[in-house]
Amino acid sequence: MKTTQYFQTMRLRPDRAGIDMEWIRRTIEHPDRETIQDDGRIRRYKAIPEAGGKYLRAILLADGETVHNAFFDRGFQP
Repeated sequence: MKTTQYFQTMRLRPDRAGIDMEWIRRTIEHPDRETIQDDGRIRRYKAIPEAGGKYLRAILLADGETVHNAFFDRGFQP
């Protein structure tokens, strides 16, 4: 999985360190929802049962392959 330096830095934060890379992969490969941002980045959302059903948001660069960010989206409405 390709990632940005920003993603690597954000993974060090205590609120992001517990996000399993497999959850990110699952979100990217089988999203429940996908949207495109104005800047071309791709948002993919997936409910993660192991995290109590919280929705993980993975943001990919416009290439559709490189992970730029990933976090639990507290405001997501399914």
